Amino acid sequence: MEDKKKYKILLCEDDSNLGLVLKNFLELNDYEVTLERDGRLGLGAFQREKFDLCLLDVMMPNVDGFTLAEEIRDIDPDVPLFFLSAKTLKEDILQGYRLGADDYITKPFDSDVLMHKIKAIIKRNEEDHKVTDNIEFELGAYHFNPKLRELKIKDSTQILSPKENELLKMLSEYKNDLLTREKALKKIWGSDTYFNGRSMDVYIAKLRKYLKEDSTIEIVNIHGNGFRLVVQ
Repeated sequence: MEDKKKYKILLCEDDSNLGLVLKNFLELNDYEVTLERDGRLGLGAFQREKFDLCLLDVMMPNVDGFTLAEEIRDIDPDVPLFFLSAKTLKEDILQGYRLGADDYITKPFDSDVLMHKIKAIIKRNEEDHKVTDNIEFELGAYHFNPKLRELKIKDSTQILSPKENELLKMLSEYKNDLLTREKALKKIWGSDTYFNGRSMDVYIAKLRKYLKEDSTIEIVNIHGNGFRLVVQ
């Protein structure tokens, strides 16, 4: 019989008692858990290996949970993120969601409820990937394969960077429809800050350059709202 896949969780928690209790609880429920005591070590672990979900304490030494979340989102825009925090202020909770969190869980919390939330989010994330992972796009004279990050026209192939690839993939999924700035920024950059917005504009300019061989394709700026990939 085939072994059931063990999902990997990165747990960053500076309270050693809570960290160990939570690690043991998750391992009893068949998750593989890497426990780190601060954000800097957590980032190092995330750079070394692939995780299915991150549980981040907000208040940590060296690098706090919010800063760590931004770093993680730069590496992987899709990995599910949960914040664990004793901070119950509305501003903190909203900040968590602005950074692309899937959930913000206030301490003390019920471990069984947390477990159900983890199961639900991992299942949803897997299903989302199954639907879009293998889709390829015909964009005018171009063939775009997001899985290989290849944009081809005639005998020419452009290998896209991860962010270029994600952005073109989202534009292609919304072909001839509006892709809002907010949606693209949160999915790819992790948050819709002014600086991330400027960064996205640079990537849009790069994609326009790659697509210039076919005059029937245009990335149109919808002022104040977002972009449309128009394919005539």
